Amino acid sequence: MPPTTPADADPLPAVAAAAAADAGGLDPALLGDFLDDVWQAVLQRRRLSTARIARYRAVGERAAGAGVALRALLDLYLSAAWRLWRHLPPVVAAAEDPEGVVTAGEVVLRATDDAVAVLSEAYQLARRQLIRREESDRREFVDDLLAGTADLSALLRRAPRYGLELTSPHAVAVVRADVPFVDATAQLTAVERRLQGASADADPLVATKDGALVVVFAAPDRAAVGEVLDRLRDVLGAPGRSGWRVGVGRPAAGAGGVVGSYEQARGALALGDRLGGGPVADAADLLVYEVLLRDRAVATDLVETTLGGLRDVRGGAEPVLRTLEAYLASGGNATEAARRLHLSVRAVTYRLARVRDLTGVDVTRPEQRFGVQAAVLAARALGWPDTTTR
Repeated sequence: MPPTTPADADPLPAVAAAAAADAGGLDPALLGDFLDDVWQAVLQRRRLSTARIARYRAVGERAAGAGVALRALLDLYLSAAWRLWRHLPPVVAAAEDPEGVVTAGEVVLRATDDAVAVLSEAYQLARRQLIRREESDRREFVDDLLAGTADLSALLRRAPRYGLELTSPHAVAVVRADVPFVDATAQLTAVERRLQGASADADPLVATKDGALVVVFAAPDRAAVGEVLDRLRDVLGAPGRSGWRVGVGRPAAGAGGVVGSYEQARGALALGDRLGGGPVADAADLLVYEVLLRDRAVATDLVETTLGGLRDVRGGAEPVLRTLEAYLASGGNATEAARRLHLSVRAVTYRLARVRDLTGVDVTRPEQRFGVQAAVLAARALGWPDTTTR
């Protein structure tokens, strides 16, 4: 009768060590009782029992939790199986019992198949659970970071896990489009890949919130902000195609700085919509509007006092406001303003005269231009005259 355990010179530890080396240096303990189970199964000429096979479920789960690659794990078991083969008693005694070698081969192959199948299933299920848990933890972190109500010291400790070093300046970009952004989509993956390596070689945090795409990125200087915006354009394409608009907050350090930049980005996005500008609304460029709106009552009073007479102008106040903007932007040059508006110089001067007649303000006088420009900026920020009353 063949022995029921390995010979005195036990080959199993050496087989396990060699298989672990084949698999890239994995811990041989991940084999569990596989070698001994196969040895006993070959001697008893039967397949592994259901209870024995079930043990490998825990091994697969443990390997997944430890971050072991599935390919390496399977390599460990397959390598262990072929290395064990030459040491099995029926193989050693092949000359005496050739049929026993065939049976041993079937048992080894089936035992390996059963163990590997359970390992793979358990590993994949465990990985899915880990991914779901990581996604949940990441979503919780994003919500805590942007809400500004979580413990700041705890956020600073959690941030490096998501690639953020919040002690350095960070900015936030908020993107909205005709179709809301959602997690786990090809578009979000494309954004993440395109932004890798941007913003001073620190990978940004890309997430969604309330249907918007949110990007938190390192912003040591204005060049980093510009690079992130350029890369976003590369992925999102032409603004007209999907109707995307982006608001960018000012860079600041710390978790509180991220919250402030996020709120600024949202505010810039809303203000950009009212101003009717391009697809990018940068809070740094809109700071003058923020100053004007800090006291909304005063801003409203400035607009009504300076421009109130334009409410009843024929054709509405909008054409006159556009004329004032173009004239002021061109440094008081009526010819340049006419070119920008695609009007005749006579039409521009006529409208400026109407402003003088209806409001008492003569924008052609340098000493009055600053007050008019502040009033026009405030009007745009307030959405005047549509969103204000007399």
